[in-house]
Amino acid sequence: MSENQPNVLLLGPPGAGKGTQSANVADEYDVPHVTTGDALRANKDMETDYGTPREFMDAGELVPDPVVNEIVAEALSDGEGYVLDGYPRNTEQADYLADITTLDVVCLLAVSDSELVERLTGRRVCDDCGANYHAEFNPPEEEGVCDECGGALIQREDDTEETVKERIDVYHESTEPVVDYYREAGVLREIDGEATPEEVWEELRETIDAAV
Repeated sequence: MSENQPNVLLLGPPGAGKGTQSANVADEYDVPHVTTGDALRANKDMETDYGTPREFMDAGELVPDPVVNEIVAEALSDGEGYVLDGYPRNTEQADYLADITTLDVVCLLAVSDSELVERLTGRRVCDDCGANYHAEFNPPEEEGVCDECGGALIQREDDTEETVKERIDVYHESTEPVVDYYREAGVLREIDGEATPEEVWEELRETIDAAV
């Protein structure tokens, strides 16, 4: 485990492997993995000038930026270092983040749209125990049957080709400007997200080590 506790921002489209690699960063550098969703759930009753996250979540509404900003600021204030995943989602949030913390490195897991579609549409989940598989990369021993409990493997609605392409389109429209924001600032480091998870982690770790 590294002695350094860096401030890392991990960017990338859905299916790029941010969750897997964020967990690696958290383990290697002994830092918390901060995601917007986890931070909101952990602080859903926190009072802000705009109300609590719970008020918006219970109503099925998007939590507004000012509330998300305060929740993220609270999550980042807990200790030394972090790996941030899923925030900022727009350039206004990126400006806010720059005011409350200093990033050591911003890494983009770069993956082509065609690869993302293949990855996400191939995902299968056990309807009984929730175990995850992939039709190509991590197939079960018997097609359609969970190795763990024998339950039926299903494709979630989120993982149909039509839905996957919509999610990727939303990423390009809303989050890609954040990538450009950090690229123009000269702090973005691109990682080949199409390599194996082990190779991606090796390149990511070397990139972080070079920055701290």
